Order: sequence, then structure tokens, then C-alpha cells
Amino acid sequence: MATALHAAKTRLDVSAFNLANVSSDGFHKRRSRATLTATGLHVSSAIDEKPGPLRHTGRALDLATAGAGGFVVRDATGTLVPARSGSFARSAAGALTDDRGNVLQGAHGPIVVSADATIDARGIVREAGNPVDRVRVAPGTALQSGFLESTNVDSVSEMVDVLTAQRAFETAQKTLSAIDEERQKETNDVVRVKS
Repeated sequence: MATALHAAKTRLDVSAFNLANVSSDGFHKRRSRATLTATGLHVSSAIDEKPGPLRHTGRALDLATAGAGGFVVRDATGTLVPARSGSFARSAAGALTDDRGNVLQGAHGPIVVSADATIDARGIVREAGNPVDRVRVAPGTALQSGFLESTNVDSVSEMVDVLTAQRAFETAQKTLSAIDEERQKETNDVVRVKS
């Protein structure tokens, strides 16, 4: 019964996390999956790789990917991480950074550009019409400049999942309480019989 409580709580946490990110560009929802094992219920979660819809912004430095891959950014710890959507702006040093400070990576390291830079669908970065770098992308991936990938979370279905998980948790909790009460009653009855 405790595994049912844990499974319902995990499912609730996954759905709540998805709802919290319903307006985060490029966010991919998590899917929870329950399986019955010899030790009880087990819930795992995995990222849903289905791309979200592209939203037109018209900004030359907003990038989204078309295809299975993505582009590469360097985070604050210096780690290279994949990304599928990014609203980039020029830093004081001219590097293209997103709102978290991640730096867009090109074929030759960080992309550093002037104010009139553009990026085309092949990832070629141009200044005054001249190519200066190329955005690092996975093979078979095209870039959409002037677009951002929206989340693939459906808020209505996530709300339904939250309510369903919450009710499952409450049901498991009530069942566990009833079992505890019955055991307590049986223990008291045994004590009375022995007295």
C-alpha cells in the first residue's frame, strides 16, 4: 500500500512539474508510467521528445530547431548542453546568450557578433552579408530563425492528470488508514481476550 502512495505522489509531482513549465519555451513534458512489480507499484518518468509547435517572433536571434536534433550552448558551469529553442541577445562582449546566460556555440567556439548579425536556416551566422561562423547543430537539423519552440505540454490534460493522481493518493491514504484502524482494533481485541 505504501508503494501505491509513493506511485501516486510521483505521478502528481511529474504532472505538477509539467504544469509549472507550461509557458517555458522549448520545455518537453515528462511522462510518468506505472508498472506493477513483485514489490508493488513502481513509477518512472521519461521526457516526451515530441517537438512543441513553433511560434513566430520575428526576432533575428530567436532560434528554434526543425528535426530531431538541436543546437549547443555552454552553461554557467562551462558544460556544453543541447538546446532546442533559444531567444538570444548580444552580451556586452558580443556573445550570443540566452536569458539564463548560456552562450550559443558555433563551429569555432562561442558565437561573437556585431549588432547587425543574422542566422539562416542552415545555421550560418552572417555579419553585413558575410559568413562569420556556423551554429553547431546535430546532423539533419534545420534552424528556424525568428521562431521559438513552444512547450509540448497540454495544460488541460495535465490538470486532469493532477486531479487523477491526487485522487489516487487520497484513496491509497484512506485505504492505508482503514488497514491501520483494523489492525489496531484486532490488537485491542486480542488484549481484551487475554485479560
